[in-house]
Amino acid sequence: MNKDLIIDVKESGVEIALLEDKKLVELHKDNPKQDYVAGNIYLGQVKKIMAGLNSAFVDVGSGKDGFLHYLDLGHNFKRMQDFVSKCIAGNREGLRTQKQKTAELEKNGLITDVLKQGQMILVQVTKEPISTKGPRLSGEISFAGRYVVLIPFGKKITVSQKIKSNEERKRLRRLLTSIVPDDTGLIIRTAAEGKSVAELDADVKELTAKWEAIATKLYNAVPPVKMVAEAGSSIVMIRDLLSDEFNNIYVNDQQTYDELHTYISKIFPEKEDILHYYKMQTPIFEQFSVENQIKNAFGKVVTIRSGIYLVIEQTEAMAVIDVNSGPRTKASQDQEENALMVNTEAAVEIARQLRLRDMGGIIVIDFIDMNSKINCKKLYDTMKEVMSHDKARHTILPLSKFCLMQITRQRIRPVVDVEVSELCPTCGGSGQIKSSVNVISNMKHDVKFLTEEQNEKRLTILAHPFVASYLNKGWWFNKVYRKWEKDYNVKIKVKENNDLAVTEYNFLNADGTKIEL
Repeated sequence: MNKDLIIDVKESGVEIALLEDKKLVELHKDNPKQDYVAGNIYLGQVKKIMAGLNSAFVDVGSGKDGFLHYLDLGHNFKRMQDFVSKCIAGNREGLRTQKQKTAELEKNGLITDVLKQGQMILVQVTKEPISTKGPRLSGEISFAGRYVVLIPFGKKITVSQKIKSNEERKRLRRLLTSIVPDDTGLIIRTAAEGKSVAELDADVKELTAKWEAIATKLYNAVPPVKMVAEAGSSIVMIRDLLSDEFNNIYVNDQQTYDELHTYISKIFPEKEDILHYYKMQTPIFEQFSVENQIKNAFGKVVTIRSGIYLVIEQTEAMAVIDVNSGPRTKASQDQEENALMVNTEAAVEIARQLRLRDMGGIIVIDFIDMNSKINCKKLYDTMKEVMSHDKARHTILPLSKFCLMQITRQRIRPVVDVEVSELCPTCGGSGQIKSSVNVISNMKHDVKFLTEEQNEKRLTILAHPFVASYLNKGWWFNKVYRKWEKDYNVKIKVKENNDLAVTEYNFLNADGTKIEL
């Protein structure tokens, strides 16, 4: 599979498109005004304890306080708080508290036994603010690198399940055990497979430096304050996705190009030549057909080839997707076979839509009804296969007897929403316009005003073809505007104008100049 990354840097933010075999599968937007992104670490202050929810609301500086559940504090929360307290107090040896033994947090404990109002606490954003909700927080801090994820005060070194070779898993565990700092846990990422000890050591040292820098920043810190900011979306995507499958990365901003070049040359020097600075006049998304794919892929109704289409309804709590066959039928196949074919094609597009829009939470899909259990199993297997490329954690349930499929997908950021329609200038979105009778009545009043108040003797009416036809209907003496000529002593011409809406019309004077009413 060939992958291309297209990065469009604008004043309003950064848009990143991931193409797989020239087809748009992911679209990310970086809003420079959005400060509370997943991965950021803050020194916050507990504002409210919610004993009934076993959780707390923490002020990290956003419009809404962040939500922190007891189960998200982490087993080593007490050691983390000991570290934070000593660093704030000016203990320059605060990092040595890692070696001290402190009781782990009880799994079924109460948040009132651990936190109190006004307490300062180090937290990390795990979910960005969505709608009216503030960010979701965690007390278990982690630092993601190219090859490993470093967890302060952690005890385990775990290896990604996607690394299948037992020998490679043992090699990585052995190497990283020898270089990881004391009292630090690690998660070995899939990208670490086959890497040398020098590459792994450099990644661990870089992450350790970020953690040690917090000790300095915490001294006399007053919450809320940002301790560590996650890298921009472009660097995060390259860090998480860059592989041998990548063909090209295009970016239209010199500063962003330089940052990416420095980062790629450090973590993946053999792929330096895939980064390109885009200099053409044509907008970068248009050049690579991203703009057209965005217009076709977003919106309430998404059309698939062969006439199949999806209707996607998104709410704050869940999303509902309805599969419609449209005119898709084959005389040579029975209803069951047609239903399976339509559902299979729809499943492929739905998996793409979930990634493209970054939809999360509960998703319910209403497929075309099928009676065969074998076909239902085939569809379920197809959905699992096409969603296997999705990096977000997800769970897929088999079809119910009503042919409904339920999916839960990890929600970290708000759903990507691209406006592909605009408000109708004629009806204002109501779906209703003035009746033709009212339009003609208003036009008559305007003719009377122009002749009696402004002494106009010759008028040309520009109107939509439908309205112009109405004014011109009948014999010469019976035309609608002929009566106006007689009543108001004026000469009138009626001309069609396709650029005007049905309810719009303009007047020109004897010199052909538009009259402003």
